[in-house]
Amino acid sequence: MPKRRNRLIGKFPSPDKGVDFPLIIGTLAILAFGLVMVLTAGSVRSFNTTQNSFFYVLQQLKWAILGGGIAFLMTRIPYKFWRRFAGIGIGVSVILLIAVHFTSAGVVRMGSARWLQIGPVNVQPSEIAKLALILFLAHILDRYPVKKFRDLLIPGGFIIAILGLVYKQPDLGTTMVLAATAAAMLWETELPTGWFLLAIPTSSVALYYLIHRTAYQWNRILVWMDPWKYANDLGYQITNAQIAFGTGGIFGVGLGQSLQKYGFLPETYTDMIFAIIGEELGFFGTLCLIGLFIFFYARGFYIAKKCPDRFGRLIAFGITTSLAVQTGINLGVVTGVIPVTGVTLPLVSYGGSSLVITLAEIGILMNISRYASVNTDVKGIIRGVRSVSQ
Repeated sequence: MPKRRNRLIGKFPSPDKGVDFPLIIGTLAILAFGLVMVLTAGSVRSFNTTQNSFFYVLQQLKWAILGGGIAFLMTRIPYKFWRRFAGIGIGVSVILLIAVHFTSAGVVRMGSARWLQIGPVNVQPSEIAKLALILFLAHILDRYPVKKFRDLLIPGGFIIAILGLVYKQPDLGTTMVLAATAAAMLWETELPTGWFLLAIPTSSVALYYLIHRTAYQWNRILVWMDPWKYANDLGYQITNAQIAFGTGGIFGVGLGQSLQKYGFLPETYTDMIFAIIGEELGFFGTLCLIGLFIFFYARGFYIAKKCPDRFGRLIAFGITTSLAVQTGINLGVVTGVIPVTGVTLPLVSYGGSSLVITLAEIGILMNISRYASVNTDVKGIIRGVRSVSQ
């Protein structure tokens, strides 16, 4: 390693092995699947707005290449190096989230202030906050184990600040992802079960109060309970998603043959892309994608389990949980299992900030795999999936 790099990164143990191959395969498979679906799901909107049917997929490819480069860099940097920036990262995230609301750089789209305009680039601070919160909690919970309730004051204060600023955008979906990730990481530190039993009803009451007092969010609950009653207005999106799944049937109408993308279903290439997958590739295609996600997340949790230290284990667990929860929320929304809330499908939906940050997180997870005692043969992979399920 060059001396300059040694001075920057410091002295850390050398990894025992290469990057986990099954994790790479899972990532590339889902990413390739996503690029194909962005091409077909966004082709009509892309042509109508830019006269180029390939505009969105080319943009997504650029972000994929950028994110892939960052992911490769992350695989080369020891994960313990990021402990040094845990405090800085959470502080910068809070500042960026505040800037969204109180500076002219904040960009409002469709009633939500979720982006910052930095030169020619739009940045979504809530995506940065996901990774920053994971690194911060991993550092705090590893170095200062929570043994008494007062030990939660510092991490709890930052968690509440991040959740409050993201919810204010408003972005209930990302707020739920952040809250679930933080809770899972606290659970991983083996906090008393009673604390969680107390927190669940308390947070549920608070969430109900916030949703009930916000008209558009309460309307989403009403639509979720009976979407076809509001099919012509509030329930238009979810009912058209259901039409897409019904039209697709078992094997779909064929790749590129969707009718819903012709102005019927909103957000076909972002939040609702899974409905287009169901229409074009059918039940079989959706099962294939879900299978890839299950394989990917099982591998992530297996790597977390095999990590030799708690800091790395918490990072791997936090990253995998965050992406898994986000996936679950998106699939639940599109299929009508849970009320509508806007989160993207990791590695599949169109979006620069989301894709780049997701690939950066996966790069860190891959670096952790270089230090973990994982099996990369077929039998080892099967044992890994079984160990996670147990």
